[in-house]
Amino acid sequence: MDALITAIAAHDEAADFLAWPGDFDLDQRDHVEDVHLASGAALEGFAGDGAGGTYFFCGEGGEERPVLYADSEGGAALVAIGLKELIQLLLVVPWWRDCRAFTAEESGELAAEHLEDMPDLTAQRDRAAAALGIDLPPETDVLARLHRVATEAGRDFTLIFTPEGEPYNPLIKP
Repeated sequence: MDALITAIAAHDEAADFLAWPGDFDLDQRDHVEDVHLASGAALEGFAGDGAGGTYFFCGEGGEERPVLYADSEGGAALVAIGLKELIQLLLVVPWWRDCRAFTAEESGELAAEHLEDMPDLTAQRDRAAAALGIDLPPETDVLARLHRVATEAGRDFTLIFTPEGEPYNPLIKP
């Protein structure tokens, strides 16, 4: 049931790429705050990032469940429908949090910054994708899908800060 999570844990190079530049760590599952979904659906933290953000599976099931990302500053967004889609996002556009216009031009500028520090980024990404058996869709498709999932399907996944009953702010706006 957790085939992709198992594959990530089994492939050091893939896990390393997802850790950086993807900022995705399967060992960081606990969110910094007590939260729940407004719908009452199940919420399961399964990974995190270095800044205290958390990736949650929403609802019941396995890796095919919707994935919500919540940062440590009170922002949240549905970012993928299923873990495979999330991993595609992290492999193709690991700097997705800084993409506000969701264009290839904007992403290209962010990629150039990463390539300065990591000239073999593309080769590392390709090896990680191959190790996980993940196909890499075009960057424009991945960005469009992220925006669509967050602004359309994401309307049904409002994260609530439980102690105050207040919703998190949307990280991605229409």
